Amino acid sequence: MIIKLNKQLPAPEQEELNIGYMRLSDSAPIIVAQALGLYEEYGLKVSLQREVSWANIRDKTIAGTLDASQMLAPMPLITTLGAAGIRAPIITGLMLSLNGNAITVSSALWNKMRLVADPSQAAHDALATATALKTLMDQNPGNPLTFATVHSFSSHTLLLRKWLRAGGIDPDRDVRIIVLPPEQMVDSLAQGVIDGFCVGAPWNSIAVEYGAGIMATTGFEIWNNAPEKVLGVLESWHSRNPSTHLRLRLALMAACEWLGNMDNRREAVAILSRPEYLDLPADYLRPSLTGQIVQKREDNPLSQSNFHVFSSYSAGFPWRSQAEYILEQFAPLLGKALDKDKLAALAQQCFRTDLYREAASRSGLDYPDQDYKLEGVHEKPWMLNERIELGSDLMLGIDAPLQTN
Repeated sequence: MIIKLNKQLPAPEQEELNIGYMRLSDSAPIIVAQALGLYEEYGLKVSLQREVSWANIRDKTIAGTLDASQMLAPMPLITTLGAAGIRAPIITGLMLSLNGNAITVSSALWNKMRLVADPSQAAHDALATATALKTLMDQNPGNPLTFATVHSFSSHTLLLRKWLRAGGIDPDRDVRIIVLPPEQMVDSLAQGVIDGFCVGAPWNSIAVEYGAGIMATTGFEIWNNAPEKVLGVLESWHSRNPSTHLRLRLALMAACEWLGNMDNRREAVAILSRPEYLDLPADYLRPSLTGQIVQKREDNPLSQSNFHVFSSYSAGFPWRSQAEYILEQFAPLLGKALDKDKLAALAQQCFRTDLYREAASRSGLDYPDQDYKLEGVHEKPWMLNERIELGSDLMLGIDAPLQTN
């Protein structure tokens, strides 16, 4: 199917590409597409470059050192807006993954939280853990805690702030939130530099394995099936290379479909662990990718098959309703709320649903025919129409559906 489809595509404007990714489990689509020869099937010669921070990813993409990159879902929006100190129009036509994050706290902090936690609540329930943290902080005023996230404007920051607020903790006044690269999280926690962090896999599992921390709750518990990583490119690069960009999206969509089959996840773990890719022990990568999550070192694994979602629920579709919600959530960090027209304009510029539909129609995948949907209301998977099943989307602290365009 791929080879036949390849012959029907316009010739690529640029055959050789440099693509950036981070040392994270949900880099899997970028890496698997290389290991399985999917880029080559679509006429592309790809060089993968592992980066150490999201700022590097952004800056090298803007500079042209990277043609495309794995990016945080908010990054195209924030960078196009110019809110993180640099402005450049970045777009995405493909969501690479949903979920994949967790909040981990130091073992010492966890033990104190358990002493004040409601015993009738599940130990790792998102609201219960946030409430226990608030109770502990109220009993120990004047001793502010420090949490880390990977970027000021990331899904991790959004999830961490939402979790804190649900417990009655003001994220801007009651705690200190700093930015650290993912690879520095575990050591910083073990050394007592930070008290907790929100980061993507496998770094939560590594902290648990080392005994440095306890996975207090997962990102899924805070926002079911939240947008996580996207394929990001400069808007100008897309304009110069529309066929190349289409071929790249098709290769990555094929990789996401392959990853969507849980039977392939153990092979994916073996691929990602290689020195040329993530260069991490398979034991660290296996929990999140196989959905067997250990939240505390001595506990048995819990089955969470949706810890990473790569293809189910039309995962690749860049919902503009989610783009607008992300921007609304970052209003305190932006210093002001954006008006409705600005939100819509940024969502339309950066989350290119037309590009997703173009690639999906080429590959024979069903796709949503609308750009907006209700967020925060669905407790279980639900049918958008007779062909499209979407995932649950409940959010911690949301009592009513979010109204969207």
